[in-house]
Amino acid sequence: MPSAARKTRIGMIVPSSNTCLEPQSYRILGGRDDVTIHFTRIPVTRIALDDSSDKQFDPAVMRAAAELLATADVDVIAWNGTSGSWLGADHDRELVGEIMDATGIPATTSTLAYLAAFESFGTERISLFTPYTEDVNRAIMASYEADGIKTIGHRALGLSDNESFARVTDDEMRPGSLELAAARPDALIYLCTNLYGANIAAEVEAETGVPVLDSVAVTLWHCLKLAGSPLLAPRWGRLLAD
Repeated sequence: MPSAARKTRIGMIVPSSNTCLEPQSYRILGGRDDVTIHFTRIPVTRIALDDSSDKQFDPAVMRAAAELLATADVDVIAWNGTSGSWLGADHDRELVGEIMDATGIPATTSTLAYLAAFESFGTERISLFTPYTEDVNRAIMASYEADGIKTIGHRALGLSDNESFARVTDDEMRPGSLELAAARPDALIYLCTNLYGANIAAEVEAETGVPVLDSVAVTLWHCLKLAGSPLLAPRWGRLLAD
């Protein structure tokens, strides 16, 4: 007979061309053996402000992916993508409602995880670092403004091919990160779950004193919180630690 006791199970819906979030999520968990993560992918290859890009995030596709994850008896389901940050948080709130209606399982998204973190930590002024194009950044800033979050500085690397985001190096992120932190925001935000921002979170925090919130780490943090599990080690962002 299988044991009734088991580890916490986190289900994640992943953009198909993302090569960062799966290995990075397990890297962030480190040697922990109390949590397992289970992934399913949906087609996402390009980030832009047009209909063909927006259609990648169709709620029906997300719902079907969530139903697959539910068969693994996961404790929480996350859309581990940041599309709600430019489509608007209400888009993700509706998506979470659909997932919960379909599965009965608590759910979140990367965007809603950020908003939960901002509320928890009293974050009102951010600096924003993304691999996206300038117009996508502008849409993100407008969306955050509607939720009471002011962006005081931003960097956009000008990329739209989702697979390419994970090839941005620490050295390419570091100068812009330090410049953004110099404005003394409440937090520096690495916004993209296919960007290895968490790799330099502790370094940037130590050098500048500014808290760092990375999309992969924040999404995992919120999943752990919803599942009632211990949170993260401080090296991935001191605000997210137990």
